[in-house]
Amino acid sequence: MSTTSSDPLATLGTLPGVTDAVDSVRKAVDRVYGHRVMRRRSNEVTSEAALRGARGSAALSGADWNLEEVRRRTDFTGDSEARVVGAALRLTAEAGQLLSIWRQSPLRVLARLHLVAAGGAAPEDAVGRPRLAGEPVDEPLIEAALPGADEVAGRLEGLSGLILSGSEAPALVTAAVVHGELLALRPFGSYNGLVARTAERIVLIGSGLDPKSICPAEVGHAEQGRAAYVAAFEGYLSGTPEGMAAWIAHCGRAAELGVRESTAVCEALQRGAA
Repeated sequence: MSTTSSDPLATLGTLPGVTDAVDSVRKAVDRVYGHRVMRRRSNEVTSEAALRGARGSAALSGADWNLEEVRRRTDFTGDSEARVVGAALRLTAEAGQLLSIWRQSPLRVLARLHLVAAGGAAPEDAVGRPRLAGEPVDEPLIEAALPGADEVAGRLEGLSGLILSGSEAPALVTAAVVHGELLALRPFGSYNGLVARTAERIVLIGSGLDPKSICPAEVGHAEQGRAAYVAAFEGYLSGTPEGMAAWIAHCGRAAELGVRESTAVCEALQRGAA
């Protein structure tokens, strides 16, 4: 993404189609926050959203488990799919604990997220730091060319600077850019997709759009499917206004589908069925 604006994220918010996506997400979020169940049982909705968000994120990373299986299992140390699901659950649980640090040091948070995701499964000296030149990356869903280690370091610093400098951009725009940039860079040797989607969640929570973390965009990304996710991400990689707008709109639709999921949870709780 290149622009001469002093606030490039805000510039993205003015792209055709993006304003509509932002407005649609805001209205959807406002509706679910206004649900009567949220006045009394918001903690239950938050817990269920975390579980469903983790399941969705894991599905995009190749571990498409039934929700009840995710809910039932307690041991995630088995095969590669089990480790992915376990990593997604740990990341979702960690996200809400990192908001204050994110505002001060996004790179520290990203390092922490990778450490949590790896959970001892990766070599200790490769966990929680950007990859070095020549180190492999395990991210089967994303087949785009892998930036070199020097480019990764520079772009991570640039992303951190954008976040720390603040922006007038809507939360959806910032979240989509953080998500897309981390997918593009794949800065760690493993679990980059899980980390990117968790960072998106952190932005949506910390921005005030979804302070109770009840709108799991990961659910919506999974529901739209892996092919649509990759196609939208290619728009981000293109760096064109149309491509960037398509990626942001895709992330917006994911958030709306997450809202729909939590609305269904609210309805179930109201009926006494959950």
